[in-house]
Amino acid sequence: MAAAAAAVSGRSLTMSRKRLQQLVDALGHSTKHFNKSEVECLIKLFNKLVAESSSRFAAAGFDRNMFRDILHSAFGMTDEMMMDRDCFEVYDLNGDGYISREEMFQMLKNCLLKQPSEEDPDEGIKDLVDIAMKKMDYDHDGKLSFKDFEKAVRDENLLLEAFGPCLPDIKSRMAFEQKTFRESS
Repeated sequence: MAAAAAAVSGRSLTMSRKRLQQLVDALGHSTKHFNKSEVECLIKLFNKLVAESSSRFAAAGFDRNMFRDILHSAFGMTDEMMMDRDCFEVYDLNGDGYISREEMFQMLKNCLLKQPSEEDPDEGIKDLVDIAMKKMDYDHDGKLSFKDFEKAVRDENLLLEAFGPCLPDIKSRMAFEQKTFRESS
């Protein structure tokens, strides 16, 4: 989709039907998750957002603030950290390129519900960290590299949010898809 974004933003804001069809055909072959009609809707939405952005600002384009506004309005996302990073970076708290046991522990501690009990909740979290490491640390170096993380989430999608939510919730995603694919066609 990045190639389409660059191609669309580099062109005039009104796209010819022929150019739109060329983009849809090119992207339709390379995407697994969207059919051609959905790709066309997404290109139209992007083009519309770029036009709105350029009417608010001097330069045409899709800037970080506009992207954050969309995450907030379309998906209800408000967490600054989540909106400023991609999924791996959300969990790599210190930005060193790895998700350490300590970072996993902090993320899990922050996202798990606090249940009143006589047991030490930190012990349960440490057990979860051990389980996650066994499942995701393919090179067995005691930390998750991007390569480890990517392989784990490709093999098992549910692991994408193993240490807490990093994407919009399913209800927000479904509402966005319904609105985008219904209104843009």
